[in-house]
Amino acid sequence: MALDHFIVVPVIVAFLASLDASSSQNLGPPAAAGCNGVFLSYNYSGGFPIPPNDTANQPYRFQSALTVVNNGLDELKSWQVFVGFRHGEILVSADQAILADGTSLPAKVGNNGTFLAGFPKTDLKTAVETAGDLTQTTVQVQLVGTEFGVGAPGVPLPASLYLANDGYSCPNYTMEGNTTMNLCCTRNLTSTSNSTLGNGFLPRQEGDLIIMYDVIKSSSTDYWAQVTISNQNPLGRLDNWQLSWDWANDEFIFAMRGAYPTLVDTTDCVFGKQGQHYQDLDFSLALNCERRPTIMDLPPSRANDTNLGLVPFCCRNGTILSALTDPDRSKSTFLMHVYKMPPDLNRTALAPPVNWQINGTMSSNYQCGQPVPVSPSEFPDPTGLASKTVAISSWQVVCNLTRPRESPKCCVSFSAFYNDSAVPCNTCACGCNNVPSSTCSTTAPGLLLLPETLLIPFENRTKQALTWSKMNRWPVPDPLPCGDNCGVSINWHLFSDYRNGWTARISVFNWGNENFADWSVAVELDKLGAGFEEAYSFNGTLLGDKSNTIYLKGLPNFNYLLPEKDGSNPRKDPRVPGSQQSMILFSKKKTPGVNRVGGDGFPTRVLFNGEECAIPRTLPSSGHRTSASAGEAAVVFSLVTLLVLSFWH
Repeated sequence: MALDHFIVVPVIVAFLASLDASSSQNLGPPAAAGCNGVFLSYNYSGGFPIPPNDTANQPYRFQSALTVVNNGLDELKSWQVFVGFRHGEILVSADQAILADGTSLPAKVGNNGTFLAGFPKTDLKTAVETAGDLTQTTVQVQLVGTEFGVGAPGVPLPASLYLANDGYSCPNYTMEGNTTMNLCCTRNLTSTSNSTLGNGFLPRQEGDLIIMYDVIKSSSTDYWAQVTISNQNPLGRLDNWQLSWDWANDEFIFAMRGAYPTLVDTTDCVFGKQGQHYQDLDFSLALNCERRPTIMDLPPSRANDTNLGLVPFCCRNGTILSALTDPDRSKSTFLMHVYKMPPDLNRTALAPPVNWQINGTMSSNYQCGQPVPVSPSEFPDPTGLASKTVAISSWQVVCNLTRPRESPKCCVSFSAFYNDSAVPCNTCACGCNNVPSSTCSTTAPGLLLLPETLLIPFENRTKQALTWSKMNRWPVPDPLPCGDNCGVSINWHLFSDYRNGWTARISVFNWGNENFADWSVAVELDKLGAGFEEAYSFNGTLLGDKSNTIYLKGLPNFNYLLPEKDGSNPRKDPRVPGSQQSMILFSKKKTPGVNRVGGDGFPTRVLFNGEECAIPRTLPSSGHRTSASAGEAAVVFSLVTLLVLSFWH
């Protein structure tokens, strides 16, 4: 008995000690104990100067830790934290997190701060459902990077810190010593934006462009994914899209259908860890082993290819239209065979690529978020039966349009029935980087023109422009202004203004060598859009809750904007732009009391193929004004329509 007693007592003592250790572990950071929401902490752990030696703006390495603890009653799905970096920081690494805007590391984050998103641990469970298991309720992100100008004993802390998930409110942070920022974010009980669906997934979001990553087949070593790009913006479109992402776990692409990598290269696999693991795999049959591949669409000729095609909504040369232009061509789909790497070698170890980016020619910039797990997608049964097939796992990537960082690719000129001159596109509207400043002025306003001069290429306008200025005794700058350098220009002409309505004529000119199929123009009239009645030679639709945007596209069989071509006599005639033109009728019934001639009859925003165009800074002045009766206007419409139709045929 005595021996048994001496054996049992140490076991009990050890068991109690383990309970004490476990209890202390599950308390988490001491400051988090009083937080009944989501606790955030940013701790600067140290740094030192790095080359080059620059006393004015010395670079320093910094090391910090971001801690997120879910002490609330709701699971924190797809957590995101904003860190207000302010010392010119370049973030080099962040384990357990990625940049929420899809930018790859290293990245400059020190101007406006950045949003960090959890990866691979995207969700933080609650202490209640895990019995206080910190491994499931807490994540700590080790940050390493470069900052400028703050060395010891200074501490380069960010300016702000908060939880970016919808439905949470965060107070100002408090300091713990001089190296740690703490705060507790609580759930806003009146908000349901962060609530999950009944199956535990977050609801699907809306955006300008939606990318779905659906795993449709899975085995222990590999899986098939279906990628679908859907255009949700009524005014946007993509041409020659290219899609890229980062593999987070050394995956590689073995085969594809409906799309193809821009570079077929398996060198990284053959000489890397992939080749060491898959020693019996024939990598000559694989497609791409880049950590960041770039994918492009296939041409229509490959749509029925038994090896590369036969995928619905594929093979359109990278063109994705808006649903307003053509609903059947508003998305693009491809299939991809992906091989995984240890330790993810089981059927359920599935993770999407991160840091998605998409772009195209003649397309605005898109900023894509990180993939968010959503309820599995459903597809029509491939056998044709009236049933559905459900994906194994699905992720949603939301991309939204941003203001273009580059120069516009199109511009607008204004003219009116009450003024003999047209206001041309702005000088250097689409850039003048390649024009020497000694040959023309990049700042002088464009010379007023006779409206018909807008049909002449800029390099041939000088004589007519100077003659018109001389006739009107207008001063001419020296040097003369540069051109607009735009591939597409649009003229908005205020055609008439009568008692019950008014009319405008829109002309679209293509000065480039590219043929625009299925083109579209969106015209925003802040005060007069609601009066839109009809576009005579285009298909016109009034959009928006405020009814201020008119969406125009070519009629069936007339939806091509041809490129520039030689004049009838190339030796003496200037080149002729491809063009499309239509009259637009407006009623005054819904917009009484608006001054059309005073400036309200001109658009405040114009988009061509989803690209915003440069708008003139001045409007035609209202000097001598004439009026047209409704009958006269109707005659003009008929004549213009007949002329345009006869020209098309």
